Amino acid sequence: MLYHLFDYLTTAYGHWAGARLMTYISFRAIVAAVIALLTAMWFGKHFIALLKSKNISETQRDEKLDPFNTKKVGVPTMGGIVIIVAILIAALLMGKLSNVYMLLMIITTLILGLLGFLDDYIKTFRKNKDGLNGWAKIAGQVALGLIVGLTLRYSPQAVMNETVEMRPVTVVSTDDNAATQENEATYLYKSPTVKSTRTTIPFVKDHNANYADLFSFLGETWKYKVGWIFFVLLIVFVVAAFSNGANLNDGMDGMCAGNSAIIGIALIVLAYVSGSTVWADYFDVMYIPGSEELVVFLGAFVGALIGFLWYNSYPAQIFMGDTGSLTIGGIIAVSACIMHKELLVPILCGVFLMESVSVIVQTQVYKWGKRSGKHIRIWKRTPLHDHFRTSVEQVLKNDPTCIIRFKGSNDLHHENKITIRFVLVTILLAAFTILTLKIR
Repeated sequence: MLYHLFDYLTTAYGHWAGARLMTYISFRAIVAAVIALLTAMWFGKHFIALLKSKNISETQRDEKLDPFNTKKVGVPTMGGIVIIVAILIAALLMGKLSNVYMLLMIITTLILGLLGFLDDYIKTFRKNKDGLNGWAKIAGQVALGLIVGLTLRYSPQAVMNETVEMRPVTVVSTDDNAATQENEATYLYKSPTVKSTRTTIPFVKDHNANYADLFSFLGETWKYKVGWIFFVLLIVFVVAAFSNGANLNDGMDGMCAGNSAIIGIALIVLAYVSGSTVWADYFDVMYIPGSEELVVFLGAFVGALIGFLWYNSYPAQIFMGDTGSLTIGGIIAVSACIMHKELLVPILCGVFLMESVSVIVQTQVYKWGKRSGKHIRIWKRTPLHDHFRTSVEQVLKNDPTCIIRFKGSNDLHHENKITIRFVLVTILLAAFTILTLKIR
């Protein structure tokens, strides 16, 4: 809103003091981060007080289903509302609301925020530990993925320049004495804007590949149509997978928020590169006009998470719940898809990925073992972070016939140490993700 206000004042009344600052992405992103951080800290304090007065908190866990984490009963939940409010206030104030990518990110925040809120509402107010039906969650995530994919396909704003490079040119000039001079110079070459299914892939020479090329056997006409169908379906999968991955990572004080803030900073770098002709040329990636607006939104995203950590770090005064974790995962996935960097997400969000894989593998192995009359576990407990705070004795007490394939050390780690170590891993993965732009 402030962007449009200053733009109007400049147009209507000419030069306006400070108006030019609003044209700088870096300025708006930093201000958005500060606004979101302060909003989260101020609103979080009052929201926690409100939740406590209404007794809206983590309910008693089922001792049989979750015997190792019952001591956090009474801590307010649904704190994701704090994150969402902080993001939206900062993005609406500092964002360019006519930008299709900014609108997509706001829609993502609202849809997944509502989905997570319904899940938390059912768990907290209706005392149903299962929460929102799993298929309803998937349906909401699929719907969001389709909205994003189809917008990228059909919106006239969602285009890219597949080639951006600085090319040498010889400039011939004649001075007043009729002497001819030749000087070397460079100019920026941009291929025409196109709708494209190109994406950035790591570790290859040219960095970019086109999904449509996978279907070349269908002929020139059909390969692009099928390529777009494939791209839209891939977006649906990425949104569903990584929003659920963030949800699984939300199991210890400050873990999901800390990991996600680091991921958000890496995404800011990628968004800045994608939205700059100079840096897109340097890193040899597609230039996506308008994607620089993601820097502003992601600035608000990181600021909101850091502000939330003020209350969510150990010992947590509030939990984000599904309201926050689903929204966080969706924001990360959608922003990566907008930048056509979705294939970098498994590296960047490696912690989320291994949390999801641990649950899937543990569940499938356990089901397979039950058919042969054995209770087999790969890890002591999943998601993976719970493996490090659970002893073998605790598992066997709950399931005496259990066979644990990977016991590891029986030393129990404090959850704060586990959280810090997971965050350190995410920092390394974020740095490596950015380095992939130059590793070929």
